[in-house]
Amino acid sequence: MQVIDGAHRLRAARLRGDATIGALFVDCTEEDAFVLAVSANVTQGLPLTLADRTAAASRILASHPHLSDRLIASTAGLSTKTVAAIRQRTTGEMTQLHTRLGRDGKVRPLDASHGRMMASQAISNDPDLSLRAIARIAGISVGTARDVRERMRRGEDPVPPRYRLSTGHRAESNAPEHHGPGNTTGGGITTDGKRTTGTPRAERDRFLLALRTDPSLRFSEIGRALLRLLDANTLDAVQWDRLAAAVPQRWSPVVADLAMDCAADWSALACRVRDQVRVSA
Repeated sequence: MQVIDGAHRLRAARLRGDATIGALFVDCTEEDAFVLAVSANVTQGLPLTLADRTAAASRILASHPHLSDRLIASTAGLSTKTVAAIRQRTTGEMTQLHTRLGRDGKVRPLDASHGRMMASQAISNDPDLSLRAIARIAGISVGTARDVRERMRRGEDPVPPRYRLSTGHRAESNAPEHHGPGNTTGGGITTDGKRTTGTPRAERDRFLLALRTDPSLRFSEIGRALLRLLDANTLDAVQWDRLAAAVPQRWSPVVADLAMDCAADWSALACRVRDQVRVSA
C-alpha cells in the first residue's frame, strides 16, 4: 500500500477533507515499483536533476539488467548512449546476460548464436517439430528457426559466420553428449551425485529471464508459483554441494528420499510439458 506516484495529489485530497481518491493498484516488487516511480516522475511534476536520473538509471541497471539501454533511457529520461556508458562502467557482471527486454516488450538475444544452437538441439531431438514450436523453445523468430533448419539440412553450421562472436559455440556444438540411464534429454547423474550434462548454466539463466518477463506468468498466481519453484531449484554445483553438506547425518536417509521424490515430481512435470509442446506442434 505504498504510494509510488501521486503523493502530492493524495496530500491535497486529504487537505480538502476527501475520504477517497481514485488510484491504480499495481502488484509488483519493490524494484518494479521504483522503475514505475522513476518513469512517472520523469514525465510530470518537478523535473528530476541529471544526477537524480543518472542515479536512477544505475539502480535500475542493478535490479533489471535484462532491460535494454533504450528502454532504461526512456524510463529515466536519459540518452541511450548515456545508459550504455553507465552499464559498461558499473555492471560488469551483467555482460553474462544473453537477452534484453526492449520498449516493445519483446525479448531479443544479444548473441544470436545461443538461440540458434538451442534450435539446432531441438531439431536434432525431434525433427518433426514445427517451426513455431522450435521458435518457442529456443526463444527466436520463426524466420530464424527456418534458417537454422535449412542450414542443418544442407549440413552447414546453424550459426552463420557473422554471428560467431567467439569459438565457444563451436566447442559446445561439437562436445559429446553423455546420457544417464533412461535419460534422453542430454542430462545425467554420475554415481557420486554430480550432474554430467544438460542445459548450460548460461542458457538456464537466459530461459529464466525470459520466463520472468512473460506477463502470462508474472501476473497470475500459479505462474508466479512456477517462477518461484524454478528459481529455488536452479542452483549451481557449489550451491548444491553446500546444501548436501548442511544435511545432518541422522537425517541423510530422510532428505535423500525426499529429494528423490521431488526429482520424480519434476520429471513428471517435464514429461507433461513436453507432451503439451508435441501436441501443439
